[in-house]
Amino acid sequence: MANRYHSMTAIVNPAMDKPPTGQRPPEVFHLVLITPTKYDEDGYPLVWWRSVLPSNSLAALNGLGRDCRDRHVLGQDVEIRLTAIDEANRLVRPKQIIEMVQRDGGRCLIALVGVQSNQFPRAVDLAQPFLAAGLPVCLGGFHVSGCFAMLPETTPEIQAAMDQGISLFLGEAEEGRLDEILRDAYENRLKPVYDYLGQLPTIAGAPIPILDEEDIKRTMGWISSFDVGRGCPYKCSFCTIINVHGRKSRFRTTADLERIVLENDAQGIRQFFVTDDNLARNQNWSALFDTLIRLREEQGIKLELSVQVDTRCHQIPGFIDKAAAAGVNTVFIGLENINPDNLETTGKAQNRITDYREMLLAWKRHPVTICAGYIVGLPFDTKESLMRDVEIIKRELAIDHIFFTMLTPLPGSADHARIYQSGEWMDPDLTRYNTNFRVIHHPRMTDEEWDDAYREMWRRYYSWDHMTRMLKRAHALRGDIRKTRNYLGWYHHFPINLGLHPLEGGLVQLRSRLDRRPTLPREHPLVFYPKYFFREARDMLTFWRIVRRMRRIDARIAADPERFAYRDEAITPPSEQDFDDLALYQDTRGGREAVAKAAERKAAAPRRRVA
Repeated sequence: MANRYHSMTAIVNPAMDKPPTGQRPPEVFHLVLITPTKYDEDGYPLVWWRSVLPSNSLAALNGLGRDCRDRHVLGQDVEIRLTAIDEANRLVRPKQIIEMVQRDGGRCLIALVGVQSNQFPRAVDLAQPFLAAGLPVCLGGFHVSGCFAMLPETTPEIQAAMDQGISLFLGEAEEGRLDEILRDAYENRLKPVYDYLGQLPTIAGAPIPILDEEDIKRTMGWISSFDVGRGCPYKCSFCTIINVHGRKSRFRTTADLERIVLENDAQGIRQFFVTDDNLARNQNWSALFDTLIRLREEQGIKLELSVQVDTRCHQIPGFIDKAAAAGVNTVFIGLENINPDNLETTGKAQNRITDYREMLLAWKRHPVTICAGYIVGLPFDTKESLMRDVEIIKRELAIDHIFFTMLTPLPGSADHARIYQSGEWMDPDLTRYNTNFRVIHHPRMTDEEWDDAYREMWRRYYSWDHMTRMLKRAHALRGDIRKTRNYLGWYHHFPINLGLHPLEGGLVQLRSRLDRRPTLPREHPLVFYPKYFFREARDMLTFWRIVRRMRRIDARIAADPERFAYRDEAITPPSEQDFDDLALYQDTRGGREAVAKAAERKAAAPRRRVA
């Protein structure tokens, strides 16, 4: 514990660390992997004692770093020491890292990994003390990769970072690409840009994503992450994935998956967020689920998985049943909107509102928690239509939790490229590009209407009346009551009370007075500390009151002997009559046309089978 940044992967037996008499000790090279956070609204890095989700980019690079270390890519006489830091749950102390590196000879690579657009300003600021100390810094992630993939010229903020001496990595780091960067950093000759865009590596048999137990313990619930596939065949205009990971799907093997589970199980880690953009389109899903089922049954590993799927996954025979048997207990589904005309403008043609209820209730045959994403601010939205939509969703769709996101032209998406090249206004502060802020103007709403509608949708959906209704549904369908209750409290607290997106939340915010954004003044200790402690005490008390109230509501429902008989429109099995009765089909823009198209597809289906 003498050095908080000495990763567990770098610890060796002290007795074995001593070279034989007369033999020179191995040279030390530090690979320091840092996933930066974003600045909060007060200009401080958003760091928590416990964060919600792990960084899969950090896990992937840590796994690749382990492989480089074990293969001695810098030579048998050079020891690579790994340090992995997720700034979402750990204060970064550049001075201590610099002292660690210099004490061991001064050779290193400071790698800022998985940098998204809202994290880019913090990443560049974080690089400054390392650059000043003469240490090589390389930055990669969706922001730089997406901008280079979609724009004809280098954006000003990226060019400024390059001018400061920050090297850029574009694309994915498998197939020996990290080896090249490590060798160049070792020789102190990093290139300005390492461009692997369009050169999609094979990930079958590649080093697995892995983090140490000490790092995973900093997430709530000890949750880790991995991917078993990359790439997406769809063409959503707001998506950055298709322009960085490509539209050609690539997959890990069942052996890779088994290794991921077993290595994590050895550390006591059994909860995972599977980061594949759409696991239902992995052509090997059945074999992957069979592997997980076997590990659960034969080795007793109690896996809990959160996965992302599309709105037509229920049409794949056996997919949902096998997913539940494999340990999937939370699914994220990108509904995006309930108005077909809006879905069409985004290229989200695969989403059909006529499938929504059937798909949701197919999952509800199992104790699975459903979380949906919904985009606020698509072209045909108005404040009035959004208020109508949220009430329809509350009444008619069996969703446990929903998170709303502002339509955001993320760099790397087709939307961003179009707006950027048109010269239309976009907010110049990249910190706000986290889908929780309005960063463009809307064609049908004023800025104030859009902001108000976004906040009001959170308030309406997570009203106490509707949260009570969702708990009743969970009891009636014998769902995961504890998870539903906890998620409801969390999703109510952060957007409504703190103005934060729930996935950016955490337990107890950690702030350093000296680590404020350079464009803002440093606060006096007599101002900073009282304000900080008061705010944390207030927020924790507020959250505890929410938790306590949720528990009281849950206890009343649990005491009702008729709770299993509860039914409402959302959890009543779908029928043909729904198309005539439900607002989802009658009141949404394009809803009736969607019903007519569904009828045409149904009528044509027998003819296609005969042909």
